[in-house]
Amino acid sequence: MASLKKSALLRLRWLLLASIPLAWCGIAHVGTLTSLEDSAIDLRFRYRGPIEAPVKVVYVDVDSLSLDSIGNMPWNREYFAAVAKTLIARAGVKAIGMDFVFSDAGVPESVDRAKFVAGNRALGSFLWKTPSVVVAASFTAMDYHDINHKRKTRELPDVSRPDLPPLHQIEPPELPSLSIAPGRTVIPPGVGLIDRADQGARWIPVYAPTAAGTYYTMAVELARIHYGIDRSGLRIYGDHLDMVRADGSLAARIPLTRKQWVEVNWFSPWLNAARNPRESFSVVYEYSQMLASDKPEERKSAEEFFADPLFKDAVVLIGPTDRLLQDLAPTPFDDTPVPRVGIHGNLLKTIVSGQYLRRLPEPGAYALIFALSFLVSALAVAGKGRAVFTKVMAVLSAAIYIALAFQLFRMSHVIIPVVAPLGAAFTTSFAAIAWQVVEEQKQKGRIKGMFGTYLSPALVELMVSAREEPTLGGIEENITAYFSDIQSFSSFSEKLSPSRLVDLMNEYLTACTEIVQAEGGTLDKYIGDMVVAMYGAPLALPDHPLRACVAALRVQRRVGELREKWKQEGGRWPEIVHGLQTRIGLNTGPAVVGNMGSRTRFDYTMMGDNVNIAARMESGAKSWGVHSMCAEATRSECERIGPGRVAFRSLGRITVQGRAQPLPIYELAALSEHASDSMRECIAVFERGLAKYYERDWDGAIALFRRSETLEAGGPGRAPGSETNPSLVYLRIVEGYRLEPPASGWDGVYHMREK
Repeated sequence: MASLKKSALLRLRWLLLASIPLAWCGIAHVGTLTSLEDSAIDLRFRYRGPIEAPVKVVYVDVDSLSLDSIGNMPWNREYFAAVAKTLIARAGVKAIGMDFVFSDAGVPESVDRAKFVAGNRALGSFLWKTPSVVVAASFTAMDYHDINHKRKTRELPDVSRPDLPPLHQIEPPELPSLSIAPGRTVIPPGVGLIDRADQGARWIPVYAPTAAGTYYTMAVELARIHYGIDRSGLRIYGDHLDMVRADGSLAARIPLTRKQWVEVNWFSPWLNAARNPRESFSVVYEYSQMLASDKPEERKSAEEFFADPLFKDAVVLIGPTDRLLQDLAPTPFDDTPVPRVGIHGNLLKTIVSGQYLRRLPEPGAYALIFALSFLVSALAVAGKGRAVFTKVMAVLSAAIYIALAFQLFRMSHVIIPVVAPLGAAFTTSFAAIAWQVVEEQKQKGRIKGMFGTYLSPALVELMVSAREEPTLGGIEENITAYFSDIQSFSSFSEKLSPSRLVDLMNEYLTACTEIVQAEGGTLDKYIGDMVVAMYGAPLALPDHPLRACVAALRVQRRVGELREKWKQEGGRWPEIVHGLQTRIGLNTGPAVVGNMGSRTRFDYTMMGDNVNIAARMESGAKSWGVHSMCAEATRSECERIGPGRVAFRSLGRITVQGRAQPLPIYELAALSEHASDSMRECIAVFERGLAKYYERDWDGAIALFRRSETLEAGGPGRAPGSETNPSLVYLRIVEGYRLEPPASGWDGVYHMREK
């Protein structure tokens, strides 16, 4: 039931966290992140770097040199006619685009009208004869009044809008109109849209349907001329525009976004002489005039200039580049605004090369937002013992996603969103981590409430870091049970007042408990002077037998230090306190551990046969004249885990009350670093005597036990509170057997009658 509840809470948590990437999807959908996403795309352009294009585009700049040489705008349009005519006739250019709206609107009254009209005639006559030249038309998003004085609005029609007005209500763009006589104007046949309403340099409307017909952007018109296609070869479909040759073959296909728009693929920075070759308008004009010069050297110089392969088969774009003309915009390659005429050049390169920028459809972008959020968040909160590694992997996953986005763009011009997925991933991760921290604090409080009195603070922290609720309520675990009490404690009660007894016990129990918990033990309970503990639960300790043995010997050593301390305190304590001895019993094996008791009061405790044996080891230690005793299971495991760490002495095999199976028992003599040479010799001699005992060599056993007894540290008069030792115990047993030998089936097992 608990696991089902935990699983349901986990699912609920992830469902709630899913609202964060969902919110990011909404933010991305409404366009709030467009500016940031565009900046991320700009970085990808710069990572990719300049690329080649299969069409040569040359810019003829109306720059500061031209303004200084010819004068401020507006110019006599004869200049444009002369330059364009010469480039086509003498330089061999394939097409020309003029990024100027040649309209009478805005022409000052101070202009010499006669010269102005003459210039219009020259340009108009040239344009009508030259279909390879495209001049600009513009939607300016402005209100105006028609000839009937009706107010109208001219703005780019967005064909993706469901509320698009009927075609007869859509006004055409501001068209080039050249006045060639009072009250008479002509409109050049070749026009291309330059959308002044769009101040950016990314998305360009490919066409615009109006009441007067369909108008195409300048780059489309120039591409059409580049391919030698008539205007009837431009065919619009729902999601693309085809350029079809006269023989029916497809020259180019332009994919459309929202039925009308195409995203410009930028091929290089504006100032890149290799990919954006350029010449000043005034220079080209001067050379065009020199072709008719009376001086042969000037004519030769001009002929060489136009014979330069720079212009051969190129598409030339004539446009304003001086900053005073204010026709500038930033590009992915250029932080500082650069001439907008470059937009037409890069869109033309995009169309001819077919290297269109491709974006994921919205559902795909949303899927990426959710996928990256889930991956990064899952790694951020995963790991347990490897939490640092998984958090590093979470950050690395985000970095890999960024690298993938950049590489996809570089290799195939595919744009995947970066800002929304990363924003969703990190905010979801932060929320998940914050949630996890709150849950861990709650879990920490629960664990401390359950185990704060049982375990050391370090072990409680270890349980918390494991991020698992402890399993409670009676489970079988392999543990080492620990029992200790004070030898002859009832005598202390007679000699000490209640308050003094409490002081003594507090000092004693504090010292014992600190060592037990420092070695990873779990305090089970106090029963008067008895300390009951376990090693290996509720948190698994692979080396719990060794920890329990080390704790027992450290406690014995600490009690010795306390005895010396109490002696130094003079008459504060009676003599019995100076001889206080602790008995400790250990056993290792399976036992049932968990919260046990009533519904209103319970303890985390242990029970089972192996726990009972540990208690018998503690009570039996007195009979054998030792202070710490354990069963075979504890000794063998301790030796396996930490060979040589503890000095053991075999005390033979016994049976205890309530158990028929004999048990090998051992004294925990000392930690190896504290074992003296005499102790080691005593153990060796004693165990040889034990071997004689099993062989029924009573005399040999007695001789060896008498020898080991002289080496014993404990015994009457040798240690405080010590009444016997193992050598004396076996001397008594062997002498009894020598007088009254055991039956023939005797196996050396000693049957204890004490509990």
